[in-house]
Parts: sequence; structure tokens; C-alpha cells
Amino acid sequence: MALPDIMEYLPIILPLLLLQIILMVTALLHLVKNDRLDRNNKIVWALVIIFVNTIGPILYLIFGRKED
Repeated sequence: MALPDIMEYLPIILPLLLLQIILMVTALLHLVKNDRLDRNNKIVWALVIIFVNTIGPILYLIFGRKED
């Protein structure tokens, strides 16, 4: 893949990458501050958030955090 090919897709890739990073950081920060989950659940959710890309943080923010 040549450099001009990468530059062609950069306007598409960059916003998606930025969205992924924002979701991951937001979910991980909430996970660390969440006192209602025990340590084992936090480890599992951290792995899901990190390794399941965009869907992992969304799943945590919908299902993982307990209502305050």
C-alpha cells in the first residue's frame, strides 16, 4: 500500500480512531471509579473494553455500569 493510498482513506479512518479512543478512555475511567463492581468484574469489563474495540466500551456503558 503506497502512501497516497493511505492519505486517501485518512479522512475516514481518523474520526473512527478518535471515536474509539474517546469511548475507551471514558469507559475505563468510569470503570475505575465504579465502586459497586468487585475486582473480578472490573478485570473482565476492562478486557472487554480494551479488546472488543468500539462495541466493548459501548456494552460497558450500557450494561456494565450500575445505576448510581
